[in-house]
Amino acid sequence: MLVETSSPARWSSPTLPWPNRPVRWNLRSIGLIVFAWFVLQFCGIFSPGLLDDVDSIYIEIAREMLQRHDFVTPYINGIRFFDKPPLMYWMAAGSMHIFGISDWAARLPLAVSVLALLFAVYALGNRLFAAISPAANPDRGGFYSALAIATAIGPYLYTRFFIPDILIALWMTLAVHLFLVAVERAKERAKDDSSEASSPLLPSLAFAAVLALNVLTKGLIGLIFPIAFALLYLAITRQFPLLRRLHLLAATAVFLAIAAPWHILAAIRNPAIALPSGLGLPAHGGWAWFYLYNEHIARFLARRIPHDYGQTPVWLFWLYLIIWAMPWATFLPTAIAVHVRTLRSSLWSNRTSNPLSFDLEHLFPEQARQNEAALSLLLWAALVLGFFSLSSRQEYYSLPAIPALALMAGGILASAESSSLTAVRQARSLQNWSIWLLLPITTLVALVCGYFAIFAPRPAHGATLSTLLASNPELYNLSLGHIFDLTGAAMGLFRGPLIAVALGMILTGLVSTLLRVRRLPYAANLTLAAGMLLTLLAAHSGLGRFNPILGSKDLALTLNQVRAPGDLIVLDGEFTSGSTLVFYTGQPIHLVNGRVNTLWYGSFWPDAPQVFESEASLHQLWKGPRRLFLLTYHGQARQEDLASAAPTYVVAESGGKTILTNKR
Repeated sequence: MLVETSSPARWSSPTLPWPNRPVRWNLRSIGLIVFAWFVLQFCGIFSPGLLDDVDSIYIEIAREMLQRHDFVTPYINGIRFFDKPPLMYWMAAGSMHIFGISDWAARLPLAVSVLALLFAVYALGNRLFAAISPAANPDRGGFYSALAIATAIGPYLYTRFFIPDILIALWMTLAVHLFLVAVERAKERAKDDSSEASSPLLPSLAFAAVLALNVLTKGLIGLIFPIAFALLYLAITRQFPLLRRLHLLAATAVFLAIAAPWHILAAIRNPAIALPSGLGLPAHGGWAWFYLYNEHIARFLARRIPHDYGQTPVWLFWLYLIIWAMPWATFLPTAIAVHVRTLRSSLWSNRTSNPLSFDLEHLFPEQARQNEAALSLLLWAALVLGFFSLSSRQEYYSLPAIPALALMAGGILASAESSSLTAVRQARSLQNWSIWLLLPITTLVALVCGYFAIFAPRPAHGATLSTLLASNPELYNLSLGHIFDLTGAAMGLFRGPLIAVALGMILTGLVSTLLRVRRLPYAANLTLAAGMLLTLLAAHSGLGRFNPILGSKDLALTLNQVRAPGDLIVLDGEFTSGSTLVFYTGQPIHLVNGRVNTLWYGSFWPDAPQVFESEASLHQLWKGPRRLFLLTYHGQARQEDLASAAPTYVVAESGGKTILTNKR
């Protein structure tokens, strides 16, 4: 199954010719990658229910697109929503159109996107690391890189809810690969226009198409990273003349054909309207002001209106990056040191021979792929992390850099398996990092989880998670802020997942390190991945236990059993606190004191439904003839408050939330 290679590969000596021959995909490697994806991603789309906030908001927008047959203007709860471009909505809507309205159908496209990302990383790893992988297994670098993405903490956690950042990682991976292929072909054509070298036309057009999909996924950031990467790469290697060979006019036409129609239609269908004064808004604004300025420029400057998101400090943003890349981040210090030495050597050699040139293959054509890998991956990671270090940031904004880090880790793990003296030194360095970093961390986590699994008090009969948790609302702007609500007493409800995490950490740390010390690197890396597989499955189980706190599916299903046509569903608070109600009931809801954040800007449009209630209007509705169902986080207090208007009955309670009604 594997392509033939030359003599054993090393970072600093001749290996494969430039350009490398393609590496055939190894069926065993593909099988293991697909198995990890199937267990972690596909099997995870069926449970638990959707989460309140962005998870159910984006999926509900897709459902309303199907309902309205309007795929240009996003609506949520009947109100225009201009925050994000439409590709994620289109994907979920398309899946639900085929498979029916359900949470698993809406999640399916995101899971398939993760599989595409794994294959994209595998393919790019094969290109960059065939020369340094074991001669008998030239796909080893790509395989380890894909395995790292599949089992790292960050990519898994941030595919548990429906956000676009993992798609950005996919588009960035494809863009980097396509650009490198286009430059390579353009270079060959530049040497001899009559040569039989392949044309850069197709990779250039594909690069433009990926840029367009990136823009339709998360806006202008989809242009910034790939274009900045391409321009800086050409600037550093002093190959700007190649730009004219990359079919810029044709590529621009492809980009505009894909990206422009939605933007034009969105602007036409949502022109500027008069906006209220005194709120920091312009006198007139429409889709263009909110989406192009407020959602991009103002967000970058941390001046977005409304400011309904957290701001992660730079030091914490970088710390999260290390956590998201774990456990494979263990091997990054060695990988980064090797890449930096590679670039330093190439820069010095080129300066001494020709100060005006830095061609990656100028002096050492046999090292061209190593130089390409070093420059590409370091530049890629630096661009993403540098941009968000300077701008407004949330803890998961580093995800587009994770494939670059996974490729660095995968490459060094593959290189350390070859038979050269350099590989022996690298293997020793990886072993030391495993002993002194990975082993202590995993051992500590295993001990803590094992302790709570054994000694956490057994919850009293009838106790629920919501009654055992602490409350830290100041941390809820963080996407994983509810983790800090866990208490020792609450741990008693997580014994199974805690035991699984402890066992997973033993495999990830102790067992994989022992195998690495015994010079069984392939077995060590597979064991590390298996340990993370078990750990992440335990995390999924824990999320299921947390779901009544984070979502309202159970309450929505209860409502579906008791409500009748004409009944009104009301949410006590802003929309994000109970957005799953709309998806699972299929009904719009009213909000008490909820004209903030998500629905705020769209509520100014004349066609916005009158769904916002005050305390006074809630009391009027409560004593009126219509039956109301009120979801509130303040069950006892609300019950006492509304009792003065009309009798109040409890319909259901779950996750610290209560559904009240004014009529049986």
